[in-house]
This record gives sequence, structure tokens and C-alpha cells, in this order.
Amino acid sequence: MSPFKELLSDKIRLPSPPLIAMKILETVRKDSFTFEELAGVIELDPALVARVLKAANSPYYNLSSKVTSIERSLAVLGSHAIKNIALSFVICSEFMCGRYKTFDATIFWRHAISSAVAAELTATLVGAACNDIFITALLQDIGIMVMHCSRPQDYQQVFEHKKNSQQSLLEIERSVFKCDHQEVGAKLLKSWHLPKEIYEPIHYHHRDSAIPEKYRIPASVLFIAKDLSSFYSGSQDVEKIRRAKQALDTEFGIQGSAVDALVESVAIKTLELFSIFEIDSGNIRPFSQILQEANKELSKLNDSYDLQIIELKQAKDRLEKQSKELNEANTKLRELASRDGLTGVFNYRVFQETMDLEIARSQRYGREFSLLSFDVDNLKRINDEYGHPVGDLVLVKICLAACKVIRSSDTFVRCGGDEFSIIIPETNNDRAMVVAEHLRQCVEELEIQVENEILKVRISIGLASYDPFDKTMDKKQIINMSDKALLQAKRSGKNLIKSLGV
Repeated sequence: MSPFKELLSDKIRLPSPPLIAMKILETVRKDSFTFEELAGVIELDPALVARVLKAANSPYYNLSSKVTSIERSLAVLGSHAIKNIALSFVICSEFMCGRYKTFDATIFWRHAISSAVAAELTATLVGAACNDIFITALLQDIGIMVMHCSRPQDYQQVFEHKKNSQQSLLEIERSVFKCDHQEVGAKLLKSWHLPKEIYEPIHYHHRDSAIPEKYRIPASVLFIAKDLSSFYSGSQDVEKIRRAKQALDTEFGIQGSAVDALVESVAIKTLELFSIFEIDSGNIRPFSQILQEANKELSKLNDSYDLQIIELKQAKDRLEKQSKELNEANTKLRELASRDGLTGVFNYRVFQETMDLEIARSQRYGREFSLLSFDVDNLKRINDEYGHPVGDLVLVKICLAACKVIRSSDTFVRCGGDEFSIIIPETNNDRAMVVAEHLRQCVEELEIQVENEILKVRISIGLASYDPFDKTMDKKQIINMSDKALLQAKRSGKNLIKSLGV
């Protein structure tokens, strides 16, 4: 069963498209429709009529005369603007009705609406012909809502992992759910029978390298809009603004005052829509106001400036020293938590985590990877004859030899005792066999000095490869295959390589 179908089969019912939203979309996508037809659909919902008229008479559109009917709204604003207002209100109202008790719908739709506003303003600025970009941006993260509501504990794990990891959100989602919110959102909207122009850009809105050229510009607009929205609805991380400005410059050649005006307009227009939809605006305020508040705080430093500058320099020096010491301590702690104390290679916890990630990556990109398992032949005899310190020395020397064979992208792990594993990404069975033979020869050539004696050691190796197209194959199975191959190598005379590959 695909990950998406698994989500659909969960106990929490996934959202359905509001009926009136679908009627609006069907109407405006006809080759020839009249304002009278669209007005007739909107007038089926009195609450929607009130919102459309409120929007038409709001500062958002700044009309010179009062609008009193849907037909007049359509004539003045056009069907495109009315469609955006109507669909936004209907969809937000449907999904903020309290059905999803583990999900904060207000925060979600606050971010969604600001993204939609940012996307439409960005598309206008760059001259992109993206008629559905407002609705596309509004729904671009609906996959997050679906995943969180279906499996809240698992998605909380995604949030926690993201806080403490350099991995992208998509990578973490794939390792937990076997799919990401881009895929889930696109497939959900496709199941609603929405047009490709809406759901395909959502499938690539994190600017996946595989994006079709047809959807490159809409996906770039969504990417920029997401950053601008995240600045206002999140923690006001200025890196978001920098990244959006860089994308506008490198992809569309737009910079300077036009970009500054865009950043300011996103907040102003978003606040106006929040008022129309009666959504709490949270802490969102225009960029100019944020800048003014920051300047006001900085101006307080003018008192006793000379003394304060010295104090600030001293505080900066202390902070830098403490930060360096903290980073060094954290690095040591991470090493201790992930490394084997004797050999220095990774421990079994890292093995399990890396296997999960490698399987997810293999399934995502359709690439094989291989797993080597090996142990030391006759280590018990060495321990009995020479003592355990010599046995430990043998393990250390073998690990040093193995590190010269493997690539930096491979993961070398001590699973316990004299049992070791090497995870070899993007490597099929034949290529992994070459690595295994090189490893076996390097160990065979070792000469370990023990008092006045030269000790020779050997290893037996089991090899298995993961087939991403074999839907029955999982982590437990490939580990068992590697272990069985190792057992065959031991039973066949040791100092051998046996393979159970694809």
C-alpha cells in the first residue's frame, strides 16, 4: 500500500473539498461563463455573499464607490479577484470548524492566507501568468495538515527532529511517513479533481530539482511567497527576507525599491484579508513598523554611549568565548553519543537511524544500496590465548584498515563485540562485492605486533543489497540477509565473502 493510501485509511477522515468551492471552480473554468452564472453560485451561500461584499468595499481594493451586489462586485473587481475571495473564505471556513482537534487551524490558515497574498503580489511583480497562484499558495501546505491530523504523534516527531537537525523538513517527513507534504498535498488536491495548474506546482514548491519546466515559475513564486509569509507569521527571521530577495534577483532580475515595496505590501494586504475573514492577525505587522520598533530599541543605547560600547565589547568577548566552549562541549557530547568508545566508529544507534534514512532515500530516488556485515575469524581463540587487551587491539587495527577502504559517504558501525556493518549508499551488489574484497584483503595483509610475535587476522563478510522496487523488502529483511550471508561465509571456511543481493 502506498504511503498516501495509508494516510487515507487512517481513522481521521481527510478533508473533502467544499461543494460550493468546487461549483465556483467549475464555473470560472468554463470557456465562456457569464457574471450572472458566477453570481448565482456565490449567492447560494449567504455568509459568502456577505464576505465578498465586505471584501469589495474594504481598503484591500480601495474602490471609489460602494458596492452593493455580487454582480456589481464582479463588474468592478473581475471574476478572478472574486474567485480568490470566495474560494479562500469557503475553504478556510470549512477547515476551521474544529474537526481537527490536534491541529491549530488558526495558525495554519494565518500562514496560508499570508502566503496566498504574497504569491499573488509576487506573480504580479515578476510578470508571471499564474491565474491560480492565490489558491495554489493558499493550499500549498495542506499536506502538513493532513499528515499531522492523521498521525499527530508521528508528525510531532518530525517537528522535534527538525529542531535538532540540519536535515530539511522533506527529508525528515520521508523518513517517518515514506512521503512528504508536497506529495500528500498534490495527491489530495488531484483527488478533488482540481486542475493541474493548482496541484502540480504544489508538488514542487520546495523547488525540487526534478520540477518540470512548465511549473518552474509558479513553484519559484510559491517558494518566495512562503519565505515572505514565514517572516511575518513566524519568528521574524530576517534570513527569510534575504532568501526571498536573493531569489527575486537571481531568478527574475528584480531588486531594489520594487522588492522593498513587495515586502511591505504583503503584511498590509494580509492584515486587510484577516479583517475580512475575521481571523486573528497574531503578531503580524508591516515591515516598516517592525523596523521602526527595532530602531526605537536601539536608540535607547545612546545614553552613556562610550561606557556602553566598552561593556558591549566585553560582553561580546565573553559570549564568543562561552559559545566556543559550548560548541566544543556539544561536539564532544555528540561524538560520545554516536561513537563506539573502543574503535571510534559509529555505534548501533547510528546504524539504525542511518538504515531508516537510507531506505527512505533509496525508495525516493529508485537507487540500490548495499550492506556489509563482518566479524573477526577466531577472535575467541585470540582472546583466550593472548588476553582481551590483544583482542581489543585487533579490533582497533581492523577498524583503522577498514576506514582506508570505505568512502566518506559510507557509514561504518560497530554493532557489538566483534560484529561490524558498513552501509554503502547508491552501490549495487557487484560494486559492493569489489569493496568487500578490498576490505578482506586489507585485513588479511595486516601484521599486528604482539610482544615478539606477529599476529595475522582474518574476517568473514556477508553482503546484501536493497532493491527499492521490491515492495516486500524492509530494514529487518536486508539486515537478516546480510547476517545470513555472513553465517554462510563462516560455515564455508571463513576468510570469505558471501552475498545475498538483488
